[in-house]
Amino acid sequence: MADLDALLELPGARAAFTFNDRGELREHRIAEGAEGLDATVLDLLCHMCVANTAIATMQARGWERMTGMGGFYPIEGFGFVGLEWSALTHGHCGVVLANGEADYEAAYRALAAHGEP
Repeated sequence: MADLDALLELPGARAAFTFNDRGELREHRIAEGAEGLDATVLDLLCHMCVANTAIATMQARGWERMTGMGGFYPIEGFGFVGLEWSALTHGHCGVVLANGEADYEAAYRALAAHGEP
């Protein structure tokens, strides 16, 4: 299981969360002063991540089968880049990062270490 408190210590982290296969928020932590983020917003974000991961999976599988090229499937995570913050996921775990403070590589490494494949 993901260590949400450890993920919240990443540079720029505003929230850390886990979700199920249907995109329902399971657990979350929100950094103090993280305006605009609450359980409702994170639940919607989780649904978006699951939906986009499903689309990316369909595209990766189709590309591999149509071209015979490999290495695109399975999709392990999803990244959403916004104007002020971004969300990254790996498996069923994610983090919201303030763009101006984020270390995306550190976040990807931490998610891979803490998240479920």
